[in-house]
Amino acid sequence: MEIKSVQSFVDYYEKIRARTLRIIEVVPPEHINFSYKPGKFTIGDQIRHIAAIERYMYGETISGRKSAYPGCGKELADGYENTVAYFNEMHRQTMEIINGFSDEDLNRKCLTPANHEISVWKWLRAMIEHEIHHRAELYIYLNMLDVKTPQIYGLSAEEVQEMSVKL
Repeated sequence: MEIKSVQSFVDYYEKIRARTLRIIEVVPPEHINFSYKPGKFTIGDQIRHIAAIERYMYGETISGRKSAYPGCGKELADGYENTVAYFNEMHRQTMEIINGFSDEDLNRKCLTPANHEISVWKWLRAMIEHEIHHRAELYIYLNMLDVKTPQIYGLSAEEVQEMSVKL
């Protein structure tokens, strides 16, 4: 997928973000610090990680600055409500940066944290892939806790199979 227009990217990304928010909304606040294994990201870490990477790695590098990723610990936001507020604020700030771009800016080059030069539009595409990756981890974490999670497109695989034509 090539991104040629800031507005089409924003429209698409906001749909991705809406699906991520639907999963975050079902996180039981008492499980914000759940991790499947000591030393691994907690649910809160996952949410803060998506937010901090979006703003401080992608947002900074597409602006021509170095990554300023601060990590994803509780010092950024502690507790469910504060973590969700942080998540939303980092997204707001990143969208402000992106909305300030022209379509031509998408073809500019930026430097990744590993000092690889990449087109801004390709880096934005990687940002979406990154969010989807961590959203999937949130689904797994919540399934481990027996929390009912929303279907990403409205139907489960079993429902799609039931509604499908039998070949």
